[in-house]
Parts: sequence; C-alpha cells; structure tokens
Amino acid sequence: QVQFVASGGGLAQPGGSLRLSCITSRFITSVFNAQEFGWYRETPGKQRELVARIGRSTDYADSVKGRFTITKDNARKRFYLQMNGLKPEDTAVYYCNKVPACDSWGQGTQVTVSS
Repeated sequence: QVQFVASGGGLAQPGGSLRLSCITSRFITSVFNAQEFGWYRETPGKQRELVARIGRSTDYADSVKGRFTITKDNARKRFYLQMNGLKPEDTAVYYCNKVPACDSWGQGTQVTVSS
C-alpha cells in the first residue's frame, strides 16, 4: 500500500510562512508521475478539506488561493506546500494524499498560526 509522510508544520505568526513536505513511498515511478496529489487539512469539528491539488495543473481552495503553492518533485517522489501569508484560520492538521484520497492518511503535521 502506498504511504504518505507529511512534515514541516509548526508554529507561525500571522503573515508568516511554512513549507510542508510529503514523502511518498511504494509508488512505481510511472504511476507517481501521472498521479494527482493533494494537501488536505482538518480542524476539530470540521470535515477534512482539500486545499491544494497538483496533477497536469494546480488548483486551490478559495481560502488559500494566492497564498499557498503546491509543487511536485517527480524525481524524488515528493510534493510540497509553500504557505505564505498565514492566517489564524489556517491552523489545522495538514495531510498529504492522492486525489481522490486513499485510506493511507498517515499522521499529518500540525500547523498553528498564532501571535
């Protein structure tokens, strides 16, 4: 089964930046290169939401558009989320997965935006 390990979260001040990384494993190279991936986030009491996706193109939730950038490194089988202009409402546990997602969620990485 494919696996995803998200890292790079932490505490940031409003307006600050963080870069999340997702290390994937058990992907055949050709499958990874063709696969669409995404970053999801979850807060208590709210449904997990897809905030950024990358395949042939990229797409973003309205709440992060213009602030977050998703990129993909096919050679290393990793993908990333650059988060700039962070807001307190970005506080969440962030997960990486395929789009559509599979059951292999991993532990996620906590992002806290607070002064």
